[in-house]
Amino acid sequence: MNRFGHTIFYVHDVKKTVEFYEKAFGISRQFIDETGQYAQMETGSTVLGFASLALAKQNLKRDFRPLSKNELFGCEISFLTRNLDKSIATALKAGAELIAPAEAKPWGQTIAYVRDLNGILIEIGTEMDCPVEDEKGSSCGCC
Repeated sequence: MNRFGHTIFYVHDVKKTVEFYEKAFGISRQFIDETGQYAQMETGSTVLGFASLALAKQNLKRDFRPLSKNELFGCEISFLTRNLDKSIATALKAGAELIAPAEAKPWGQTIAYVRDLNGILIEIGTEMDCPVEDEKGSSCGCC
């Protein structure tokens, strides 16, 4: 059985991207390799990685279209927060671009969208309301 291990985005500048995510979202780097071509962030059981465009060309050996700051693409990173307004403000101060302001969603979450310095779309959202209650009316703690 397979296990989801990494999400890797190919970016123009790995070090600048890592520094942006540290400032904008308060996550720390796990490591940057000695060549500066690859880095991983400390994000829990699934790794968020950034690799250089040069490494993409080396790994893929075919035409490759890099991310663009001028268009959105069909993928996002999602961060959960307890203080949405503060998280949005911190991301914007670090250089993120606001794409969509905070909006309450029918599934019990409030989300906003920003874009990073590479053009990566990022959802910042509140935790979802827990749909499961025990016999005493307490939430299960799963959400």
